[in-house]
Amino acid sequence: MRLPWPRSLFSRLMLIWLTGIALVLAVSFALFVGERDRVGRDALFEGIAQEIASTADVLDRLEAGERAKWIDELGRRRLRLSLRPLPDRLRPLPSNHPLLPALKGAMPEREIALYAHHRGDGPHPALLVSVSLADGTPLNIRLPGIPPTPVMHTPPPGQLISALLALLVGVSLLTWFSVRIATRPLSRMSAAARALGEDPERAPMSTRGPTEVAQAATAFNQMQQRIIEHVRERTRILAAISHDLQTPITRLRLRAEMVDDDGLRTKIQSDLDAMQTLIKEGLAYARSMEASKTTQPIDLNRLLEALRDDATDMGWTVHLEGHASTPFSGHPNALRRALWNLIENGVKFGDHVDVEITEHADRYEIGIRDHGPGLAAEEQEKVFEAFYRTEASRNRETGGTGLGLAIARNLLRAQRGEVRLGNHPGGGLMAIVSLPK
Repeated sequence: MRLPWPRSLFSRLMLIWLTGIALVLAVSFALFVGERDRVGRDALFEGIAQEIASTADVLDRLEAGERAKWIDELGRRRLRLSLRPLPDRLRPLPSNHPLLPALKGAMPEREIALYAHHRGDGPHPALLVSVSLADGTPLNIRLPGIPPTPVMHTPPPGQLISALLALLVGVSLLTWFSVRIATRPLSRMSAAARALGEDPERAPMSTRGPTEVAQAATAFNQMQQRIIEHVRERTRILAAISHDLQTPITRLRLRAEMVDDDGLRTKIQSDLDAMQTLIKEGLAYARSMEASKTTQPIDLNRLLEALRDDATDMGWTVHLEGHASTPFSGHPNALRRALWNLIENGVKFGDHVDVEITEHADRYEIGIRDHGPGLAAEEQEKVFEAFYRTEASRNRETGGTGLGLAIARNLLRAQRGEVRLGNHPGGGLMAIVSLPK
């Protein structure tokens, strides 16, 4: 059965920190128990070494004939003394037995050896200590309660440092994990906010996660929906006004024909043409805000060749270079309109235009360069705002309505593309269109 994961972010962090503290306490307790065992073992071996040293000193002061009578009296509960020579079959124990340092510390002048001694009264071998008395007589002490198998020494400082480092790494990883869990929903919300600025029609955020995150995601989705509705309402108003203005303009054209003054009639018709152009651009801008969701493969090479041919038919000079090896999945009419707006803008301000397509691992880049005066850096982003026109483009012949670049950016962003402007090192303005593969 799977245990339920806490829903609250606070509860999750509390659970993680409590688990971490429990792990730290467990490791600390294990280290404490190990150190306590080491201290207890060292104290035991020190006591045994002192008893053996005291016994050997007493036997050194006795005559050789009197020692046998005192052997049993000098023996203690954990010492079994003998003055008989050891059998030849006994093999010395390794020098890393933890009792040996205590014995050498208590009797530095004596020869000491450790053996595993088997007797018939016990199933397991006992530890046997052999000490040389002053006259060379061997004193053998059997320790029944201590196993002859060497016990590992206390971990050296290097191992202790390694254990502390491992504990530090564990706590650090736990901290990183907890902080990541706490901040990952915020990172997702930050990414969603950035994506919302580029594409208001993006999919809503997932509301999975802790309670606080789910509530914030729900509020974010509601805000996104209100923004989408606001943009759609504004677009509908713009489209309705642009559409409704066409009827009175048509009436004004008819009435202008009744004006006898040729000069006045020409000026009126010119003003009506400007109004008609503004209405058409307004409708185009409104439609660019509501891009189609369906896509299809587009041959970028053929599309750019068709645009070049159309420009040539209009008397424009457009050079095309580069090649795209694979089709781009997008909206053909929208992409054609966006690229045409950029080419037309370049022809207006730069005489002739160079178009070059470059293929990268993850995207296509279409560079549209004119040979005009370029554009100030502070205006290279402003010109994408609706109805914005630079000071150099406010006449009717070249200025237009200020919607061409805004329409192009909307149409490109609707198919995950982007466009930016920059002055070319060789002169003129360069529009770089990025389209994802």
